[in-house]
Amino acid sequence: MRMYDLIMKKRDGGVLSAEEIRFMIDGYVKGEIPDYQMSAMCMAIWFRGMTDEETGELTMCMAASGDQMDLSGIEGIKVDKHSTGGVGDKTTLVLAPIVAACGGRVAKMSGRGLGHTGGTLDKLESIPGLSVNIMPEDFIRQVNAIGLCVAGQTGNLVPADKKLYALRDVTATVDSVPLIAASIMSKKLASGSDAIVLDVKTGSGAFMKTPEDSILLAQKMVAIGAHAGRRTIALITDMDTPLGHYVGNALEVQEAAATLKGEGPADLTEVCLILAANMLELSGKGSYEDCLAMAKQAVADGSAFQKLHALVRAQGGDDRVLDDPALFGTAAYVEELKAPASGYVQHIDTEGCGIAAAMLGAGREKKEDSIDMLAGLYLAKKEGDPVQEGETLARLYTNEKERMEGAMEKLLSCYRIGAEKPALMPLILAKVTEDGVTRYDV
Repeated sequence: MRMYDLIMKKRDGGVLSAEEIRFMIDGYVKGEIPDYQMSAMCMAIWFRGMTDEETGELTMCMAASGDQMDLSGIEGIKVDKHSTGGVGDKTTLVLAPIVAACGGRVAKMSGRGLGHTGGTLDKLESIPGLSVNIMPEDFIRQVNAIGLCVAGQTGNLVPADKKLYALRDVTATVDSVPLIAASIMSKKLASGSDAIVLDVKTGSGAFMKTPEDSILLAQKMVAIGAHAGRRTIALITDMDTPLGHYVGNALEVQEAAATLKGEGPADLTEVCLILAANMLELSGKGSYEDCLAMAKQAVADGSAFQKLHALVRAQGGDDRVLDDPALFGTAAYVEELKAPASGYVQHIDTEGCGIAAAMLGAGREKKEDSIDMLAGLYLAKKEGDPVQEGETLARLYTNEKERMEGAMEKLLSCYRIGAEKPALMPLILAKVTEDGVTRYDV
């Protein structure tokens, strides 16, 4: 078998067999297939696509390319949630405690922020003392003890994805739906959970800008889950405006804590309750309606907030900050962005908001960049809100004064103010299962 022949087959629209895909991935990970040939294959896939069977086999081979988590020591159904990334997306910090408070088992491996999107691990590490570096045996022990653990990847998990993503990043093949789906799902499968809820973002702050593209990606990932024997559903959620009011690491932890106390913004609360209900349903806790009622009750009676306390303590963090946000401290420089005109906020460029937060020090452009945990944004006015000229649109936080001016200009350019109140998109646009697509935005 030769890689040359496989490239030609895919270039000409052929379907690769399971054996051919295994040969390709094994050879690439071992260094026997060079980057230039895999680059050609990625471009052929970009143009020709892959069938669900091809994508499923590619994902399974990638997942098997390194270590795989064995979660059999955890009692009950292990459920995971994956978000495709957004701005102000602190949903894991809210829904994981809700699910655990309702008897679910959340064994979650999360990632770090890069570019305009934030990372769950960075947000957690803004809590003094908290560690996300957890050995597998401690990870299992913690989930059994309190129902949840959120940690970084350990060991040699999915090396095929690391190599392929670095290659796609420099060959203009990142935005291939089969390759995106295989990248995401290979990590989910290697992480070992029994059931997966996918939060596929759509809009100006998401990788997929339209609901149609987001649904296509969701269908591919749900098909992969079915191929691997994992119960998988996807929700298409709005990321055309930032989620909640805060963007930034310590700031988002504070907002997550407030949400679990029943004091959070309506959009973040609704999305988290719906995601949590779907996770509980996949965990066998009852019908969707029953699970949604359970999730709401866990917030109302304080048990979900106490699970967040338990998570922070179990991972070495100072959980006093959850009750007293002042213990986080405040950035040295705080300035307000004023509205240049009266009217309604018609749109916010969500990706631009994420970039502005990164400019303040809340994110990183390269993986090795350090983060200012106190930097970020408070969006006082969001899409649909009325505003008067000179009124505060947002507050900006940073510990480096020289970052403020450029971030202020960037954030101002993100706001569009006009005379007409805009029609708002629903927060949940569609649900994708093995049985099909249910749309809520029509």
